[in-house]
Amino acid sequence: MELIRGRHNLRPRHRGCAVTVGAFDGVHRGHQTVLQHLREEASLRGLQTAVITFEPLPREYFQPLEAPPRIMTLREKTLALAAQGVDYLLALRFDDLLRGQSAEEFLRAYLVDGLAASYIVLGDDFHFGNAREGDYQFLVERAAQYGYHVAPTPTCEVVGDRVSSTRVRDALAQAEFSLAAALLGQPFSLSGRVVHGRKMGRELGWPTANIELHRIRSPLAGVFAVHVDGAGWQQAHAVANVGVRPTVDDSLEANLEVHLLDRSVDLYGRRLKVTFLHKLRDEKKFDSLADLKAGIAQDVEHAKHWLACNDG
Repeated sequence: MELIRGRHNLRPRHRGCAVTVGAFDGVHRGHQTVLQHLREEASLRGLQTAVITFEPLPREYFQPLEAPPRIMTLREKTLALAAQGVDYLLALRFDDLLRGQSAEEFLRAYLVDGLAASYIVLGDDFHFGNAREGDYQFLVERAAQYGYHVAPTPTCEVVGDRVSSTRVRDALAQAEFSLAAALLGQPFSLSGRVVHGRKMGRELGWPTANIELHRIRSPLAGVFAVHVDGAGWQQAHAVANVGVRPTVDDSLEANLEVHLLDRSVDLYGRRLKVTFLHKLRDEKKFDSLADLKAGIAQDVEHAKHWLACNDG
């Protein structure tokens, strides 16, 4: 898959596509159903497939602190869409210029002139343009003028209800990891590069790998039993803390710290994937570092017990 950052990087080879547009946060089974439909229609017409998405997501641009927490970063989304067989991902920077475009300007700039879309799939709840006048019906009314075919997104239901990013976030917030996996089509994970932190865990006797999340908020928070993949091994047992480290500082940025069980290895600079299995407790502010140290020791024992009883 080719990642295209902005309209200025579109080339003649990108023209003539089956296209869909949206946030695609999580690339969940609902999205996968849309992408399967897109691939099938593209194959029948001899077209390439393209997804248009936005970075940052519009709600993050307008209300960064109130926007729903991301399920996936752009990097994770890019990898997930590539795994779904998408040919092109056009990532548009959402800024004042893009928000100011009318629906007609957006349609012509990206779908008609940019990608020369001949088949478009759009959700009935997706809107575009500065007054949100662009929607599925808007595209239907202009299909003959611009020479494309437009279709609604197919619906996917799991456990009796429609799959959506909101439903995935709700499942994660409640630590319902089996439901989240059913909605996503795979277990939920966070990934990132290990960076140098304050080394507080090492000072307390529980060294942790600090992983960059590139999110203001995480879709889940607390202490968890997890599997860690990376650095040459798979499904290593670990305990993870996701939150804003309330005992140590008052950071607004989401933080992921992982303590590997029964192994010690230098992980700085490595990229790790952390898969969440079971919630041990909510995030808590301890009265002192001594209490924090005792709390971590208890978390480690609980994680070892759960993993021993439930893993494999």
